[in-house]
Amino acid sequence: MSPRALLLLRCVARAARGSGVWAAPVRYSLGPGAAPGSAAAWREFRSSEEGHHHFCTAASQDVTYKELKNLLHSKSSLLIDVREPWEVLEYGKIPGFLNIPLDEIDQALQMNSEDFKKKYNQDMPSKSDSLVFSCLAGVRSKKALNTALSLGYESARHYPGGWKEWESYEYPEKKK
Repeated sequence: MSPRALLLLRCVARAARGSGVWAAPVRYSLGPGAAPGSAAAWREFRSSEEGHHHFCTAASQDVTYKELKNLLHSKSSLLIDVREPWEVLEYGKIPGFLNIPLDEIDQALQMNSEDFKKKYNQDMPSKSDSLVFSCLAGVRSKKALNTALSLGYESARHYPGGWKEWESYEYPEKKK
């Protein structure tokens, strides 16, 4: 099954568990040449979704600045910055975040625990652990979130404000 299909199934399963994600009926039929799981089927599904049928809304996957501050204090989540190492060095980082560049996320989340510990000096997260992804402004962290969800990390979320929002709250004097 494709990662997108798995993500959609997880979304429906979360709705059933009452996690704040909801599902509504979708009129979905395959047109000619649109085999299940194919790109054509996905486009057709997306177009029905973009109509008036919302299949899955996952607002609970976004972490606010205030929630992030609480997570940092409680140390209950693995926080991952998916920017490139040079960006972290040049601009700064949110304290407590582990840097794993976006192009390494898929591989990193599938490593064995010993290799993960050697490479990142951090315990490998389990599929039930809470993960929060961040980047500069929320685009790459959203991609990392989708990757983690497709790999079975059910408690993955992201901080869409990223470094830019964090910096505006934490270092307001830097604003021009």
